[in-house]
Amino acid sequence: MGKNEKQKDLEYIQREKGRQSEMYKIENQLLKTGYEIIAGIDEAGRGPLAGPVLAAAAVVPPELFIEGLNDSKKLSPKKREKIYQHMLELKIPYGLGQASVEEIDQINILNASRLAMKRAVKNLPVMPDYLLIDGNSWSGISIPHQGVVGGDARSLSIAAASIFAKVTRDRIMVKLDKLFPGYGLAKHKGYPTVEHFAALAQLGPSNIHRRSFNLHTQWNLEFKEEESKETS
Repeated sequence: MGKNEKQKDLEYIQREKGRQSEMYKIENQLLKTGYEIIAGIDEAGRGPLAGPVLAAAAVVPPELFIEGLNDSKKLSPKKREKIYQHMLELKIPYGLGQASVEEIDQINILNASRLAMKRAVKNLPVMPDYLLIDGNSWSGISIPHQGVVGGDARSLSIAAASIFAKVTRDRIMVKLDKLFPGYGLAKHKGYPTVEHFAALAQLGPSNIHRRSFNLHTQWNLEFKEEESKETS
């Protein structure tokens, strides 16, 4: 590697560390006030027509640097997998929780997402003393917490949780594709794509499709396309 390449690499690492330092500001402020174990919480799978909604909680220690750690939606599947494996190697504490299709249909997707988040926190190997929740928080949470709108792009802890949740749910959908072939679940992960609607029109809904969702109309094309970006 030449001198110029080394210089470019050093400059990139410095920029990356600076970006991640910005994304750890909320955590640092909380640490300064006395909180010690801060967990970020995020979910994957609110928008799909099929499969569970899955949440993750993750605790990112201060001064930890993982190259590329960011909002899962800003990463390619290959990059997400690489960072996911790196986080496992570093033994970052995390917990997973999910709500089933049946629970989604019974209590609606918003409440099911919150239920999955609570289960993720419960499954953490450490007890957090503060929670950073992607989006809006809600009443009934016993641990001190705050909601962070757009949190997966603003908090490193929430970003880590978003990767744990997204990679885990994608793997689940790949397995479900083998059990329920013909819908293209391994490709679109259950999101409302043109291909998915076409399969539903031909095959009808399976046992893992959300009956509380509109499975027959390609509603709001702009929203559908935006949601589908998460599968790429």
